[in-house]
Amino acid sequence: MDTKELKKANYETAAIDVIRPAAKLCAYEHLDEEHIRSMYHWEKDITIMVTCYNEKANIITTLETIIAALNQSHLSWEIIIIDDASIDSSVECVSEFISKHPSYDIKLKVRTENRGLAQNYADGIFMARGRYYKLISGDGGEPLETFVTIFNAVGKADIVIPYYTKIEGRSLGRKIVSRTYVLLVNFLSGHKVKYYNGGPVISTYNLMRSYSKCHGFSFQADTVTRLLDEGMSYIEVPVMSYERLEEGKSTAFQLRNFLSVSKLFIDLTLRRLSRIYHRHLKKSKAVNSAR
Repeated sequence: MDTKELKKANYETAAIDVIRPAAKLCAYEHLDEEHIRSMYHWEKDITIMVTCYNEKANIITTLETIIAALNQSHLSWEIIIIDDASIDSSVECVSEFISKHPSYDIKLKVRTENRGLAQNYADGIFMARGRYYKLISGDGGEPLETFVTIFNAVGKADIVIPYYTKIEGRSLGRKIVSRTYVLLVNFLSGHKVKYYNGGPVISTYNLMRSYSKCHGFSFQADTVTRLLDEGMSYIEVPVMSYERLEEGKSTAFQLRNFLSVSKLFIDLTLRRLSRIYHRHLKKSKAVNSAR
């Protein structure tokens, strides 16, 4: 199914406004989609990249939920699972699931060294055969309805950004930290996105040419703001989530996350100042030429 067909599909989700920046800041509008399509042959509509680190209690439930939602959509799909050097039986659980469902297009990549979420996300991009790409955590934190809503919005804009209207079980402290992070990213970038870390759906081509160099918590915000800086359109879809079903997350990259967020804030500030400068320069040239 190509992009035009996706946009014409009769989705059951509520109407969602497509947000398109008033001014494009680069030559993105000159990219010819037909030319891009001739260069890249996408075998699937979407690639789902599932991250797994010590998720033996959750990974199978996650896969079953994703597949059930995809089967309710109009999308052809593949799933890529990257196990980030789990020390439990996650790999055995996934391998058994794949062997029991040979008709499903699922691939498993097993790391021998923990590389972190951002690196796995980036590596998955270049393994993908789908036109669109989405990250999903293997912790089973999102219900079927959330995935159905997201998948039904694919193709309606350049970027589909989920935002959580409710996260059951999340502590007040984490809510405050999350909200503060979003406010700071919006303030520094000049955008008005409701949530950055919900696993946006983005075209694989755009991720290949513009994926984040951040290696920590901030890679999703970095990716989204860079693409929005280029003038890409986006829609935000309201969804819900749960806190982790069971412990299993790594604490190995806490310092990396702090450094990643710090780097993002510096980069956003510099990029915003650069845009302001170039707008001012353009106005000055226009005034001088009019004299």
